[in-house]
Amino acid sequence: MSRVYQLCAHWDDNPTGRVGDIIVLAFLLVQCLDGAFTYLGLRTWGPGLEANPLVRSAVSFAGIGLGVAGAKLVAVSLGIVLHLRHVHGVVAMLTLVYVTAAILPWTALFLLR
Repeated sequence: MSRVYQLCAHWDDNPTGRVGDIIVLAFLLVQCLDGAFTYLGLRTWGPGLEANPLVRSAVSFAGIGLGVAGAKLVAVSLGIVLHLRHVHGVVAMLTLVYVTAAILPWTALFLLR
């Protein structure tokens, strides 16, 4: 079985096992942190600092508050859809990507500036 297939395979949701629930809660927490950090960072240093072109476009179209909120709403919605489809491996991978590509850089930026 290939690794991609294993990552995207449906997990059997055991009523006593809550791994999928913990993964999606971690994903939601990371999304909230990223939204708060992005909002604070863009308010502090300006929208030119945003590295994600989709978020940058949303911010330029709707403003910092609505742009960041809209982008996070889309991300959370798609994560919940993956959770409901029992594709928790992808949700876990996305959580790790957000921690390394968003939360850690924002944290470093806030601590160093």
